[in-house]
Amino acid sequence: MNAKLTTVSRLAALCLVSAALTVARADDFKLEPGFVSLFNGKDLTGWGYRTNNFGGQTESDDKRYTARNGMLVVNPHLPEAGPRLRQLWTTREFPKNFILKLEFRAAVNADSGIFIRKPQLQCRDYLIAGPYKDLKQYKPQDWNEIVAVVTNGVAHCTCNGEVLEAALNVPTTGPIGLEGDRGQMEYRRIRLKELN
Repeated sequence: MNAKLTTVSRLAALCLVSAALTVARADDFKLEPGFVSLFNGKDLTGWGYRTNNFGGQTESDDKRYTARNGMLVVNPHLPEAGPRLRQLWTTREFPKNFILKLEFRAAVNADSGIFIRKPQLQCRDYLIAGPYKDLKQYKPQDWNEIVAVVTNGVAHCTCNGEVLEAALNVPTTGPIGLEGDRGQMEYRRIRLKELN
């Protein structure tokens, strides 16, 4: 009996250490020089639907978006919660050239999108849902990095260094947005650097 309790105690201790290391790794992230965080990792401050602002809330009113454990989570749609497609936007617009960086993790067959001033860059479980099915560096159900460099009304977008869109036309100003469509998506380390 004591041997079983010791084994269980060791397993519990290992789980706690593993959880602590995961949190520590998330907390170890440091912004690159010149970048500002668009998501504080704790709540939806700076984000809202086009008609409101979820400042200070950890969850949108319809529970479609949740801030937890350093992630901005797009939760699967619940029919009683309203429209299936929901778009969350920064409350701020970005008229200057910029570099947007973020990391995402898509559940199997998840479908979302990143709005760059308004046009949408598909962000999803690429190998299953496309349109970028031929990516070699995409890591299914793991963290991937999107980088969008916006210069003079054109966005050059990559995923883990592979080109998604070489020249996505975008308006002269606008917010950054995320779409809730199908499945669960997780975003983190959403940051932006304005360029001169």
